[in-house]
Amino acid sequence: MTTSVLTGFAPPADNCLRDRFTTWLHQGFARSMVPVAASVITTDSNGLTAGEVKLETRDGPIPAYRAVPEKAGKYPVVLVVQEIFGVHEHIKDVCRRLAKLGYFAIAPELYFRQGDVTKFTDNTEIFAKVVNHVPDSQVMSDLDAAVVFANASGKADTAKLGITGFCWGGRITWTYCVHNPKVRAGVAWYGRLVAPSKAALQPAYPVELAGVLKVPVRGLYGGQDASIPQDHVEQMRAALKAANNAASEIIVYPEAPHAFYADYRPSFRKEAAEDGWQKMQAWFKQHGL
Repeated sequence: MTTSVLTGFAPPADNCLRDRFTTWLHQGFARSMVPVAASVITTDSNGLTAGEVKLETRDGPIPAYRAVPEKAGKYPVVLVVQEIFGVHEHIKDVCRRLAKLGYFAIAPELYFRQGDVTKFTDNTEIFAKVVNHVPDSQVMSDLDAAVVFANASGKADTAKLGITGFCWGGRITWTYCVHNPKVRAGVAWYGRLVAPSKAALQPAYPVELAGVLKVPVRGLYGGQDASIPQDHVEQMRAALKAANNAASEIIVYPEAPHAFYADYRPSFRKEAAEDGWQKMQAWFKQHGL
């Protein structure tokens, strides 16, 4: 884990310098998700310190979005892991939602070195040109750097560490909970459980990691998810059972599709999304977050 960290940038007087240091993250939503659905939720930043920061990683700085209550104190930390669309407006909003609940929420831009996925309009292209080139080892290290950043901020209690992620970030949630046993709890939203094919940069998927998983993870999945069939869910449940891992569990919403929490997309299912959000909070509270 890196021990060097940039604790954010105060806006300098010169506007050009200000833009250079505060706009590495995409503004708005990913192009492939425009137009945005009418169901989109926007959370204000009243009472929060929220915005872009820079993390110092093992091979240079990357941007992240951070939201935390502005009131003095130290808050439990939740790492927020992006979908395939990077840290666009939806992921920033999730950070603000968590901060409103009393968390220090931080979402690193985990594709920063490989490319800007928000500019693509085709999901296949996003995978082919960017996502498939992102090593798990890099992602684990970047999430570690986010924890270091939070700790150095003076606003975080990193002894109370959680993680949640969506789609691509759902798989990363399971993976990071194996990588970092100091995590108290994870909540994975519809992340792949079984590898679609073998790839050197993503050497293990959750079903292969179940036997060494020590952190309690609650998985939230859709019964109508074409990309994560129910037999994969059952394989994961069987792997957890075989490992005598009763601490983790998977909840399936029978009528929900993939990305049912993504309120900016047609896949959004309000009832399942709200229930999942409550179950995430309950899981964190149950495990001391």
